[in-house]
Amino acid sequence: MNENQTAHRDPVVAESAPSPDTTMAMVIYALYLASFVVGFTSLVGVVIAYVYRGKGPAWLDEHYRYQIRTFWIGLLYGTVAGLLTLIVIGFPLLIALAVWLIIRCVKGFKGLQEKRAPDNPDTWLV
Repeated sequence: MNENQTAHRDPVVAESAPSPDTTMAMVIYALYLASFVVGFTSLVGVVIAYVYRGKGPAWLDEHYRYQIRTFWIGLLYGTVAGLLTLIVIGFPLLIALAVWLIIRCVKGFKGLQEKRAPDNPDTWLV
Protein backbone atom coordinates (compact mmCIF):
# COMPACT_ATOMS: atom_id res chain seq x y z
CA MET A 1 0.00 0.00 0.00
CA ASN A 2 1.52 3.33 -0.98
CA GLU A 3 1.38 6.65 0.85
CA ASN A 4 -1.50 8.02 -1.25
CA GLN A 5 -3.72 5.08 -0.41
CA THR A 6 -3.00 5.48 3.30
CA ALA A 7 -3.73 9.21 3.17
CA HIS A 8 -6.95 8.45 1.33
CA ARG A 9 -8.13 6.03 4.03
CA ASP A 10 -7.39 8.20 7.09
CA PRO A 11 -10.24 10.71 6.49
CA VAL A 12 -12.68 7.84 6.07
CA VAL A 13 -11.59 6.35 9.37
CA ALA A 14 -11.84 9.77 11.05
CA GLU A 15 -15.34 10.30 9.66
CA SER A 16 -16.58 6.89 10.79
CA ALA A 17 -15.22 7.26 14.31
CA PRO A 18 -18.04 8.13 16.70
CA SER A 19 -18.05 11.72 17.82
CA PRO A 20 -18.16 12.23 21.60
CA ASP A 21 -21.46 13.39 23.01
CA THR A 22 -21.23 17.09 23.83
CA THR A 23 -24.85 17.39 24.95
CA MET A 24 -24.15 17.59 28.68
CA ALA A 25 -21.42 20.19 28.22
CA MET A 26 -23.84 22.29 26.17
CA VAL A 27 -26.53 21.83 28.83
CA ILE A 28 -24.10 23.09 31.48
CA TYR A 29 -23.34 26.25 29.51
CA ALA A 30 -27.09 26.75 29.03
CA LEU A 31 -27.68 26.27 32.77
CA TYR A 32 -25.05 28.91 33.51
CA LEU A 33 -26.82 31.35 31.20
CA ALA A 34 -30.20 30.42 32.68
CA SER A 35 -28.88 31.43 36.09
CA PHE A 36 -29.65 35.03 35.11
CA VAL A 37 -33.33 34.09 35.34
CA VAL A 38 -33.30 31.21 37.83
CA GLY A 39 -30.34 31.63 40.16
CA PHE A 40 -29.73 28.03 41.24
CA THR A 41 -29.22 26.54 37.75
CA SER A 42 -25.51 27.32 37.84
CA LEU A 43 -25.22 25.12 40.94
CA VAL A 44 -26.93 22.28 39.05
CA GLY A 45 -24.53 22.91 36.15
CA VAL A 46 -21.39 22.64 38.25
CA VAL A 47 -22.61 19.41 39.85
CA ILE A 48 -23.17 17.94 36.38
CA ALA A 49 -19.70 19.13 35.32
CA TYR A 50 -18.13 17.34 38.30
CA VAL A 51 -20.05 14.15 37.46
CA TYR A 52 -19.06 14.11 33.77
CA ARG A 53 -15.45 15.24 34.24
CA GLY A 54 -12.95 12.57 33.19
CA LYS A 55 -15.42 10.54 31.12
CA GLY A 56 -14.60 11.81 27.65
CA PRO A 57 -11.75 12.78 25.38
CA ALA A 58 -9.22 15.30 26.67
CA TRP A 59 -10.69 18.26 24.80
CA LEU A 60 -14.15 17.58 26.26
CA ASP A 61 -12.73 17.16 29.76
CA GLU A 62 -11.16 20.59 29.35
CA HIS A 63 -14.67 21.98 28.85
CA TYR A 64 -15.84 20.44 32.11
CA ARG A 65 -12.78 21.84 33.85
CA TYR A 66 -13.47 25.25 32.27
CA GLN A 67 -17.08 25.08 33.47
CA ILE A 68 -16.08 24.15 37.00
CA ARG A 69 -13.57 27.02 37.09
CA THR A 70 -16.19 29.38 35.64
CA PHE A 71 -18.55 28.52 38.49
CA TRP A 72 -16.04 28.96 41.31
CA ILE A 73 -14.38 32.07 39.88
CA GLY A 74 -17.82 33.54 39.16
CA LEU A 75 -18.90 32.80 42.72
CA LEU A 76 -15.82 34.58 44.04
CA TYR A 77 -16.32 37.59 41.74
CA GLY A 78 -20.02 37.70 42.60
CA THR A 79 -19.35 37.63 46.32
CA VAL A 80 -16.81 40.45 46.08
CA ALA A 81 -19.08 42.50 43.81
CA GLY A 82 -22.05 41.85 46.10
CA LEU A 83 -20.12 43.10 49.11
CA LEU A 84 -18.94 46.14 47.17
CA THR A 85 -22.53 47.13 46.37
CA LEU A 86 -22.53 48.62 49.87
CA ILE A 87 -20.21 51.31 48.54
CA VAL A 88 -21.93 51.46 45.11
CA ILE A 89 -18.93 50.24 43.09
CA GLY A 90 -20.35 46.72 43.18
CA PHE A 91 -23.17 47.49 40.75
CA PRO A 92 -20.89 48.03 37.72
CA LEU A 93 -18.86 45.02 38.84
CA LEU A 94 -22.01 42.87 38.80
CA ILE A 95 -22.67 44.02 35.24
CA ALA A 96 -19.07 43.17 34.34
CA LEU A 97 -19.57 39.74 35.94
CA ALA A 98 -22.64 39.14 33.77
CA VAL A 99 -20.69 40.08 30.63
CA TRP A 100 -17.79 37.86 31.75
CA LEU A 101 -20.11 34.88 32.22
CA ILE A 102 -21.82 35.38 28.86
CA ILE A 103 -18.47 35.60 27.05
CA ARG A 104 -17.15 32.46 28.71
CA CYS A 105 -20.31 30.53 27.84
CA VAL A 106 -20.29 31.70 24.23
CA LYS A 107 -16.61 30.77 23.88
CA GLY A 108 -17.42 27.38 25.38
CA PHE A 109 -20.34 26.79 23.00
CA LYS A 110 -18.13 27.74 20.06
CA GLY A 111 -15.38 25.36 21.19
CA LEU A 112 -17.88 22.53 21.55
CA GLN A 113 -19.23 23.10 18.06
CA GLU A 114 -15.68 23.01 16.70
CA LYS A 115 -14.90 19.89 18.80
CA ARG A 116 -11.91 21.50 20.51
CA ALA A 117 -10.94 22.55 24.03
CA PRO A 118 -11.74 26.10 25.13
CA ASP A 119 -9.01 28.65 24.59
CA ASN A 120 -6.90 29.18 27.72
CA PRO A 121 -9.08 27.34 30.27
CA ASP A 122 -6.82 28.45 33.15
CA THR A 123 -7.56 32.15 32.78
CA TRP A 124 -9.47 34.12 35.38
CA LEU A 125 -10.63 36.52 32.69
CA VAL A 126 -12.35 35.62 29.44
